[in-house]
Amino acid sequence: MKRTRNTSKKSTTTKTPSKPWTDGRFRAFITSTLRGGFRKYPPKYTVLKAAFSGKKLNRATKRQCMHYTCNMCNGDFPSKDVNVDHIDPVVDPATGFVDWNTFIERLFCSEDNLQVLCSKCHTAKTKQEREVRNGSKE
Repeated sequence: MKRTRNTSKKSTTTKTPSKPWTDGRFRAFITSTLRGGFRKYPPKYTVLKAAFSGKKLNRATKRQCMHYTCNMCNGDFPSKDVNVDHIDPVVDPATGFVDWNTFIERLFCSEDNLQVLCSKCHTAKTKQEREVRNGSKE
């Protein structure tokens, strides 16, 4: 005897947000979505290509991988240890968020406002920008 599954029953449960989004939550969602799009932005890869220093042995993994030169310390780092950074931050630490048009224009900038930084230099630059932003709010 052949058994068939009854598929005529429809689920009555739907996922609805427990509460409406705040302005901050909405802004964080839009920001995250736009930054996700930046991951595929062609000028980012042009800047990476310009900083490419060759395939070399990764000391940590003992495997061949692509290495890039950091724009600040001029060190040579594997691809997982570098970031493409905006020279002029997307959100200016001194003025803060202005509007979405400014945010988008600064995020999707030309190659001359992008640089490759190692994780250590990128962290230091971000920390400095954060200190400027937090200092200006006092």
